[in-house]
Amino acid sequence: MDMLDILISASFWAATIRIACPLIFATLGELICERAGVLNLGIEGIMTAGAMTGWLWVYNGGDLLGAVLFAAFIGAMFGLLHAGFTVSLGLSQHVTGIGITLLASSLSYYVIKMLLPESSAPPKIVPFQSLDLPVLSSLPFLGVALFSHTALTYAAFLIVPIILYLLNRTPWGLAVRIAGENPVALEAQGIDVIHVRTLAVMLGSALMAVGGASLTISAFDAFYFGMINGRGWICIALVIFASWRPGKALLGALLFAGLDAFQVRMQQQAGVHIPYQFFLMLPYVLSIVAMIIVARRAQYPKALLKPYRRGERV
Repeated sequence: MDMLDILISASFWAATIRIACPLIFATLGELICERAGVLNLGIEGIMTAGAMTGWLWVYNGGDLLGAVLFAAFIGAMFGLLHAGFTVSLGLSQHVTGIGITLLASSLSYYVIKMLLPESSAPPKIVPFQSLDLPVLSSLPFLGVALFSHTALTYAAFLIVPIILYLLNRTPWGLAVRIAGENPVALEAQGIDVIHVRTLAVMLGSALMAVGGASLTISAFDAFYFGMINGRGWICIALVIFASWRPGKALLGALLFAGLDAFQVRMQQQAGVHIPYQFFLMLPYVLSIVAMIIVARRAQYPKALLKPYRRGERV
C-alpha cells in the first residue's frame, strides 16, 4: 500500500473522522473561552476529567447520554473555578490554567486509584455503537467513510454550525465577542462583563470535557492514564490556526486527524525501515508549521489575556 492507496481508502477517512471528534469538541470549547478574552490552559486536565467521569458514569450503570451530560457538568465546574481566579480575581490566566490542568488530571487519576485499587487493567464498558443508517451505511466507499460512526461523532460535527450561529447571530454571542475585544464598550451597554466571561468559560470547559469523554465512551471503551496525550495542547494551536472561527476550527481538526490517521498507516507500511517515532511526530510538526504560517496573519481578540476590572480601561 503506497501513499495514494492510503488516501483513497475508505478506512483512512473513517479513521480521520473518528480521531477528529474529541478535537472538534475541545477546540470549539477553547475558541469560545478565547473569544471572550480568557485563555484556558486547563484544557488538557479538563479533557482528562471528562474522559474519567464519562467512563465512570457508564461503569457504575449509568446511560451514555447521562455520561455526556455528567462530563459536561464536571467540565463546567472546572471552568467556573478557572473563571473565578482569572475573571473575577484577575489572576494570571497562564498560571491558573496550568494549575487547573494539574488539579483535574491528578484528581482524575486519584479517583480511579481509590475506586479500583486492585485493578491491573482498565475495566471496559459498552460505549456508543456505530449507527446503522438506512441506505447511507450501505453505500460504496461513503458508507464506511462517512456513515459508520457513533452518535457522539455526528454530534461533534453538528455542534459546529450551532456554535457558529450562537457566536455570530445571537445577542449572547455578540456579548462574548465584545467581551474579548472591548469589554469597556460592553460595560457601557449595561452588560456585566464578568458574568459574560464566566459563562463563556464554563460553556467552553463543558465542551472540552465532552471531547475527553468521547474518547472513553465513543472511540474506546475504557479509561487509562495518559489517554489525552497532548490533545488539549493541540486544540489550543488549532484555535490559532482557525483564527478563532468555528468553521476553520473544524477544518483544522480534520487536518490534524488526517495526519494522525496517515502516520499510523505509514508506520505499518514502513515497518522497521524508518523509526516509528518519526511518524508519531509528523502530525505535530506539520501542525506547528501550519500554525506558524497562519499565526502571522491571525487577528487575536484584543482583550485576550487582559483581566477586566469594573470601571477600568483595558
